[in-house]
Amino acid sequence: MAWQSQFHGGTGVVQRPLRSPQKTTMQSHEFDVLIVGSGLAGLSAALHLAPTHRVAVITKRQLQDGSSAWAQGGIAAVLADDDSFAAHIEDTLVAGAGLCDLATTRFVVENAPESIAWLRRLGVPFTLEGDQLHLTREGGHSARRIAHVTDATGAAVQRTLIDVVRATPGITLFEQHTLVDLITTRKLGLPGNRCLGLYALDSGTDDVVTFRAPQTILATGGAGKVYLYTTNPDTATGDGIAAAWRAGCRVANMEFIQFHPTGLYHPHEKSFLISEAVRGEGGRLLLPPSAGGTRFMLDHDPRAELAPRDVVARAIDFEMKKHGLDCVHLDISHQSPAFLQEHFPNILAHCASLGIDITKEPIPVVPTAHFTCGGVLTDLAGRTDLPGLYAVGEVACTGLHGANRLASNSLLECMVFARAAAHAIAAAPTAALPAVPAWDDSRVTDADESVVISHNWDELRRFMWDYVGIVRTNKRLERAAHRIAMLQGEIQEFYAHFHVTRDLLELRNLVQVADLIVKSAQLRRESRGLHFSRDYPEVAAPAAPTLLVPPVPR
Repeated sequence: MAWQSQFHGGTGVVQRPLRSPQKTTMQSHEFDVLIVGSGLAGLSAALHLAPTHRVAVITKRQLQDGSSAWAQGGIAAVLADDDSFAAHIEDTLVAGAGLCDLATTRFVVENAPESIAWLRRLGVPFTLEGDQLHLTREGGHSARRIAHVTDATGAAVQRTLIDVVRATPGITLFEQHTLVDLITTRKLGLPGNRCLGLYALDSGTDDVVTFRAPQTILATGGAGKVYLYTTNPDTATGDGIAAAWRAGCRVANMEFIQFHPTGLYHPHEKSFLISEAVRGEGGRLLLPPSAGGTRFMLDHDPRAELAPRDVVARAIDFEMKKHGLDCVHLDISHQSPAFLQEHFPNILAHCASLGIDITKEPIPVVPTAHFTCGGVLTDLAGRTDLPGLYAVGEVACTGLHGANRLASNSLLECMVFARAAAHAIAAAPTAALPAVPAWDDSRVTDADESVVISHNWDELRRFMWDYVGIVRTNKRLERAAHRIAMLQGEIQEFYAHFHVTRDLLELRNLVQVADLIVKSAQLRRESRGLHFSRDYPEVAAPAAPTLLVPPVPR
């Protein structure tokens, strides 16, 4: 891609396993293609490849537990007579704040209608208006182009694809299998460097299983769990990004983390969004009574609560830090109960189940990490720097999202690149693979206590929220970098001496991703899109992506 030649330099630390894979008693599998992740990207790739390849889908929990099922909006595509590819491209470029790759954007937009048609052929029950798709409009789009299934598109798409995948010969499913690391020729001491497969922890047997294949696709999603508050499910721990980095792949634009301004703040609720439509229908953002109880958005923007998502998120973040708050309040109680029941039945019911009566009291809200715009650098076929390894979906950085993702382009990106990767794999020559040894657990023991993992997990997510969140400063980033370096040492020692667990693997990956986010943020000496720095509040020219290059292991 054109923008790949422009970069801010960067390096990082590769943390290679300290144990040697020599023990031969563990289970092993061999396939034509391994797919890690069971969201829209992974399942789409599996269905495209299944007619001609033996495919394994490896997912660390159940098939439906990824981020795709949580997508409330829809899928953007030019399907109306009064819309155009040029308009969709332009909207994407504007949202991306000068960092979208034009060739990638055009490729995705022009393949969008066929992606929708493919889902319809599979049986996805899109909302119709008569016999035509009902198209809605979202922020940043200049036309109605969002195909959707009411307000739960991701869940409907996932249900359909899971049913089709389970009924498709040629696809073998491995649920409750967590990626440990990629296997490469370099890690085995062989010449060259290509991906040979992976090791995965089977939660059922507590053994690390060997998977060998000439082609591997990472479709592991994003890294929202690196932050204290996130809309992402618990599976979003940056596994694919971290594993690809350790295997020698470049990553790009990791500083651009999209935050949603109003996630529900409640001790028993981790990821429920309060729709922007609540503010659109007159909801007012207030400080809690302990901080004065006053409305504050007019102090930050003349559009008040109707300001763009990033402006509102920064304003809430500012007030929380200024007053030492855990949340702010969103009040819609001046509307009648009948109005709220008609317009926000799900929000009304969900809050009521938690003891919050939004007809009489405000909703506690907090900004939440929502989408990882950067990731593993790929080309238009999803290829990474490592031969035999592809990355598709939120794990990847294709150049589509730039510095800020346009609404409903993410599910679209999953489908377009899943198909492109499948076509590239189908055209790839057959590669003979060397033998791959099993994982060696002979020199480690079970951990005597897990408090180290839980404590470090909590510490990481909290200081990332405080220091590397919506608004950044040089000093905050330096503090985060210092804490990350300490955690890396502790976690690597734990990893080297104790039997791996899913919690340990996820923490190891989150700390690596946190390091990449901080390094990328330190390199961007401007404010652009989702990255806002108080030390560099202006936009710099020319626009350039941030590329991090892992050092070659010795």
